[in-house]
Amino acid sequence: MANPVVQSIISGKAPASARIAAARGMLPLPQADLLELLVHLRAENDAAIASAAQATLDSQTTNDLLSVAKSNEAAPAVLGYLASLTNIDRSVHEAVIAHKNVPEEAIELLSRTTSDSSLLDSIALNQQRLIHSPRIIDAILANPARSAEADRRVKETQREFFEKERGARQIADELRARGNTAAAEFFESAELSTVGGALSVDDAWLIARHIEVSDADIDDSWLAREFIEEMMVETAEQTAMNVQAVINAERVEAGEVSPERISLIRRIMFMTVKDRVKLALKGDREARGILIRDSNKIVATAVIHNPRLTDHEVEGIAAMRTVSDEVLRLVGRNRAWARSYPIIHNLARNPRTPLATAIQILPRIRSKDLKSISQNRNVSEGVRRQAYRLVEMRAPTG
Repeated sequence: MANPVVQSIISGKAPASARIAAARGMLPLPQADLLELLVHLRAENDAAIASAAQATLDSQTTNDLLSVAKSNEAAPAVLGYLASLTNIDRSVHEAVIAHKNVPEEAIELLSRTTSDSSLLDSIALNQQRLIHSPRIIDAILANPARSAEADRRVKETQREFFEKERGARQIADELRARGNTAAAEFFESAELSTVGGALSVDDAWLIARHIEVSDADIDDSWLAREFIEEMMVETAEQTAMNVQAVINAERVEAGEVSPERISLIRRIMFMTVKDRVKLALKGDREARGILIRDSNKIVATAVIHNPRLTDHEVEGIAAMRTVSDEVLRLVGRNRAWARSYPIIHNLARNPRTPLATAIQILPRIRSKDLKSISQNRNVSEGVRRQAYRLVEMRAPTG
């Protein structure tokens, strides 16, 4: 509104004669300025001025309105007025929808009132606008003229950016009220999504029971940025295979797996990689026992960094043949765990342990156990040979 004439009339400083002249379209003004004045004057307290302004607006041609709707100088109030018109060429509404100055309230009104499904399609394409003004989503969903495509797009945005966020916040608030701060912290930043869509509320509550570590107790400095970017993306097929692999691993190591356990595995393993990493860092023993078998190395590695992980659990992990070799390497590098003989013994005879890790451990293995490893066909030939050499070196000379 740089034009001084427009400023004077809108501010109320101009004489009545100038205002009535503007309302009748008699002032020599650019089209954008004229429409801005007319839109303002149609709401004047003076009935004569308001009536004249409305009559002048009604006399504007489609080309007059379209030229302003496409102009960078179009005032938000004018765009809002154009959006409110029902009997107008769709090209004007298309220009309004695309304009950077259009108020969100105008788009909401147009979304609610238009009978043109293609306009609703255009509005639904602008996801940033939908996120910024969720009332536009409600308006589109309330409009029977919406197409199936517009319906799908706005519902996806609603589910992705509002329902999940609201659900996570509500769960977090309830958990915090119950004194479960660790679980509340998890859900305050959780994605709450799965391969099939959103994580159900029932699933979320079940998972919450398996969270015991607060944010203050977690050290995530080991999460290198390039490692995260490489490992955080997972296809639906990869996730499904991962779920089945964990179930099969439990069957191999524990025998028959109960339906309840399979259900928990599926609920946890179908979460996004990001949420599985968080759960691995914060989860209880049962959650750790599932996620340590995750084929995604960053998830399994996160279990090793869970501050509640016990030596007894690590002893079992060191013996597992269904875990990542990276997990076994990290166990072998941990000085505290390396002082536990059952842990290093299990690592030394585990075929999954990286060769360099096993060779480094062997000098600390007792002679009787070394002899057994040297004869164990399940371990690699390199480990057997080194175990045999150490046995020979320790043997008393005649």
